[in-house]
Amino acid sequence: MKHLFIVNPTAGGKDRTEEVRAAVQAEFAGKEDSFEVYTTTAPLDATDKVRTACASGEEMRIYSCGGDGTFNECVSGAVGAANVAVCPWPLGTGNDFVRMFGQEGDLYRNLSALVNGSVRPIDVIRCNERYSVNICSAGIDARIGVNVHNYSHLPLVGGSFAYIISVVVEAIRGINQKMKITHINGTEENEYALVCVCNGRFYGGGFNPSLNAMPDDGILDVYIIKKVNLLQLVQLIGKYAAGKADELPEFVTHLRTDHITLEFDEETVLQVDGEALHTAKAEMQLAPKALNLIVPQGMKFFDGTL
Repeated sequence: MKHLFIVNPTAGGKDRTEEVRAAVQAEFAGKEDSFEVYTTTAPLDATDKVRTACASGEEMRIYSCGGDGTFNECVSGAVGAANVAVCPWPLGTGNDFVRMFGQEGDLYRNLSALVNGSVRPIDVIRCNERYSVNICSAGIDARIGVNVHNYSHLPLVGGSFAYIISVVVEAIRGINQKMKITHINGTEENEYALVCVCNGRFYGGGFNPSLNAMPDDGILDVYIIKKVNLLQLVQLIGKYAAGKADELPEFVTHLRTDHITLEFDEETVLQVDGEALHTAKAEMQLAPKALNLIVPQGMKFFDGTL
């Protein structure tokens, strides 16, 4: 078997290629399995590299060495490939997919646990021609999360302050957005604050709308936040972030389904595992067991014991 380590040299603000290479060489010393450490050079380079690996037909394990964006690129290349399994090896600043596993998420930082782990098929969300292993969303949260990068490079503006600026700017531009939503119960058209589609549990650096979403149960947890004013949004956001949105049915519709379609009057931005997708129509469909995930040795999350 071959082990492919895909390193994003910009993840976490530091190129850790040589650190990864040294750890991998030590792990595989004296073992028969082969390995390769590959450093990406451009956006979507990881997707192309993974697709090439899939096309080879060789049994392979692929480790995404970066953040959520790098993992999303690797997932997009590996969907539907029986010969390839993937996992994150978190090196970036954003690792929301790993947060889902609680304290066991630290096992994804343990190289030996990954190399000796098992493989489990999990679901993904197909969003137009993109794939999400975690969460897709549209509305004010997507605009805030995507546009925060417009402010983080400004002098004296750090990560949390940039996020606050993005929140203020998007709230001034308008909380709500007109959408046409087609789902399991029919079609509705109105203004909404946001729509969140969960295969995983965390996004946006710690928001946890779904406490119980499982990435292998064949179901998406969908949260539709109705039109709200600023005061209502402030009252709602804490419960939404803590997975208690169901306590506010006057504002929140919670659906469990395998598909949903969002249509907008003009092109808008969605976030797909933290990455921007610009479109006027988003068709989101669950693809059951479409991805082979490497589960670290010792993890009990999928055993139903946690």
